[in-house]
Amino acid sequence: MALVVFIVLQNTLQTYRVEGGSMEPTLHGGERVMVNKVVYSELNLQALKRWVPFLSRIERDKVYLLHPPQRGDVIVFRLPRDPRREFVKRVIAIPGDVIEVREGKVYVNEAKLEEPYIKEYAVFDMERTQVPLTSYFVLGDNRPSSNDSRNWGPVPEKNIRGKVWLRYWPISDLKWVGSTFLPWAMLESGCCHPGKSGY
Repeated sequence: MALVVFIVLQNTLQTYRVEGGSMEPTLHGGERVMVNKVVYSELNLQALKRWVPFLSRIERDKVYLLHPPQRGDVIVFRLPRDPRREFVKRVIAIPGDVIEVREGKVYVNEAKLEEPYIKEYAVFDMERTQVPLTSYFVLGDNRPSSNDSRNWGPVPEKNIRGKVWLRYWPISDLKWVGSTFLPWAMLESGCCHPGKSGY
């Protein structure tokens, strides 16, 4: 039983130590977090369609067991330029979204993004760009001191390791780390197109 529990935990959860201050005030350097590696897992339907007849009606060849990365998720991923390095950032825009930055304020699908987790804005502009399919646009919460998609582009889906689930060390700062975006507010403002938000 202990061996089974160990194998399950090894394949579903992984711990990381946060380096640097690019995610402050959400995460600080030296803190330890637990990452859920299963939440974004995919199920290959192409192989299953041979054995389960009704699945042939589904046009897609793969589906997520739970859900794909969502706007607001804090994720750990392999750096596109150097897969040996792993970063932690926040998902700001998902595949197909149009993102733009004006004077440090982020606009997704032409709606201004409310970002209560930001302590200090960085004043910069970024032209309108559409996030490629199977890629995600990520930014650090500490905008003035973050190396993110502004520098090296969107993160390919295959590079994502998992979702930051829990900050467990130091114990005094124990906290669930979840999405902070309010889907209903974003939908009312026109931010998110139906069927693309992932909520």
